[in-house]
Amino acid sequence: MQGSSIVRHVVTFGRVLREVGIEVGPGRVADAVRGLGTVDLTRQDDVYFTLRQTLVSRHDELELFDRAFVAWFLRGPVAPLVRQKQTRRWADRVTGDTLQAGADGDDADDASTPHELGASGHELLREKDFAEMTPEEFERVRKLMAAIARTRPRRRSRRRSPDPRGDVLDLRRLCRKSLRSGGEPIEQPWKARKSVPRKLVVLCDISGSMDAYARALLFYLHAIVGTGAGVEAFAFGTRLTRLTPDLATRDPEAALARANEIAVDWGSGTRIGASLAEFNALYGRRALSRGAVVVIVSDGWERDDPDLVGREMAKLARAAFAVVWVNPLKGNPEYQPLAGGMRAALPFVDRFLPGHNLRSLEELGAVLAGIERRHAA
Repeated sequence: MQGSSIVRHVVTFGRVLREVGIEVGPGRVADAVRGLGTVDLTRQDDVYFTLRQTLVSRHDELELFDRAFVAWFLRGPVAPLVRQKQTRRWADRVTGDTLQAGADGDDADDASTPHELGASGHELLREKDFAEMTPEEFERVRKLMAAIARTRPRRRSRRRSPDPRGDVLDLRRLCRKSLRSGGEPIEQPWKARKSVPRKLVVLCDISGSMDAYARALLFYLHAIVGTGAGVEAFAFGTRLTRLTPDLATRDPEAALARANEIAVDWGSGTRIGASLAEFNALYGRRALSRGAVVVIVSDGWERDDPDLVGREMAKLARAAFAVVWVNPLKGNPEYQPLAGGMRAALPFVDRFLPGHNLRSLEELGAVLAGIERRHAA
């Protein structure tokens, strides 16, 4: 059982790597599985370096690998590799062992971390459709969403800062340091561009057709807004409503109540084209979408002219770094994008994803973390 669990995780991780642009074939996956059979799976660093050695072939792929590794196995942003408290959870994640919710000791306060997603109870919760969840399950999912939402798209900063592994000499510091050695440039300080969060804009459909999913997805929006600056959240039904200041509170229930209060078109009809037109006209002029990753959460049902959706999506795509469309209906294997609004939008969408359960949000997090090039989600 443990062997099949390892194979499943490695095969899925290989797919994640291919999504971010790393060439991973069946041979490399087989090498990775054989390599994991020779190391201690309870040691996160052993597993990390085994996978890196077998699945990465070029130096320029290392950063992509690190981000994909953290996004998939640790469900979080890039961070230092190992802390002792994480290592025990890591072993459970890879081998598929069962974690007990509300465990004793220093894990008792970690019920909201993404590392518990490998537990049997949480595994079922990851697959359960948001429309079928009980209030108690929503509460557990909300805590897990907060961990998933920490995965943000990133970009290289324009300014360079001191970095011993940088690619450009810091001439100003070089001159200052050379004064200590009689003008000889003995020490060579380097600088590099840092990786910083990219702007993220999320537009969530709160019309009547999305009612079964709107509550869960707004919890996700609340968690995303809580990750820091550079995030903007909007709701739309028959009109566009900016939710960013109202979701920027620590209490998710209070944030949801406030969103219900100000979004007067909650549960109404859907005017995707008109809402996008308002966004492009009002916020596009402020360069809010320029260089941003834009995530649209909607089932694509449009009560007005679908052609308007296509025209406004074209404008949005020209300004954005990438456009990702999340549709809860896509979680059904038999789903086809037949709605007029959805068909009109798809030519301008870089990635079309489901959004019906926790696993689909994890996939969204992995996609956001792996966007490296414009319109290459």
